[in-house]
Amino acid sequence: MKIALIGYGKMGHEIEKIALQRGHEIVCTIDLNETGKFDSPEFRSAEAAIEFTSPESALQNYRRAFAANVPVVSGTTGWLEHLNEIKAACENEGQTFFYASNFSLGVNIFYALSNYLAKVMSQFSDYDVRMEETHHIHKLDAPSGTAITLAEGILENLGRKETWSLNKAGNKNELEIKSFREGEVPGIH
Repeated sequence: MKIALIGYGKMGHEIEKIALQRGHEIVCTIDLNETGKFDSPEFRSAEAAIEFTSPESALQNYRRAFAANVPVVSGTTGWLEHLNEIKAACENEGQTFFYASNFSLGVNIFYALSNYLAKVMSQFSDYDVRMEETHHIHKLDAPSGTAITLAEGILENLGRKETWSLNKAGNKNELEIKSFREGEVPGIH
C-alpha cells in the first residue's frame, strides 16, 4: 500500500518503521511547515494518509487530504468537538475517514472490559470509580484521548456518573480523571 504520513514526529517515525517492515511504501511525509506537500503528486498518489499531529492542525490536515482525494486514518486526539463537521465533509464529498483515540488491540480490549465491569458494578452502590493516567512530559493533551474514551465508556455503563472531570475531586456525579506527565512514560491508564 502507498502511504502518506501526516506528522513526522515520534509516532510518524514509528509508523514508518512498521509500515516498511510490513512491505508498504511511504510515498510522502508531511511535517510542520510542509503543507505545500499536500498538493504534490507524491501525496496524491497515496492510497491512505496516516495522520498523527496535534488538535490545532488536525482539521486542516483532514481537509487538505480530502481535497487531494486521499483517505485518512487519524490517531490525533483533542479535536472531537469538530467531528460532525468532518462527518459532513466525508458524506458530502465522498471522502473516507477513520479515527480512534488508540489503535492498540490491548487498549481496545481494556475498553471493552472496563465497560463490562462498569455495567456489572453499577448495581452496587458502594462501588465507586476514578481514573489515573500517566504519560511522558511531551504529551500535549490532558487527559489523553485514551483516558477520555475509557471514561466515556464507563459513564455510558455505570449509570450514576454524569460526566468526567480533570484533576478535580469532590462531586459524586463526576468521574475524576487524574493526569500526570512524568519523564518518558509511554502511557499508563
